[in-house]
Amino acid sequence: MSTDTIEAVRTVVAAHAGLERDASELAPDDDLFDAGMTSHRSVNLMMALEDDLDVEFPDDLLTRETFTSLRSISDVVERIRG
Repeated sequence: MSTDTIEAVRTVVAAHAGLERDASELAPDDDLFDAGMTSHRSVNLMMALEDDLDVEFPDDLLTRETFTSLRSISDVVERIRG
């Protein structure tokens, strides 16, 4: 997993996840839902990630597990990009 990908995801999370914590303080494996993200915000985050990172999440990856942490999102983004 690329540090660049994690930081790109962190930037989008900071702008769109509605966290109660500063995204810059999150460890890669911290749970975004524990940090204040809701299911509704996760949909907003998914759309922002698709726009900002030029990816499209396939239906089978539209799960809570995909959007649980910076690492889980980054892993999926890298897998999509191939």
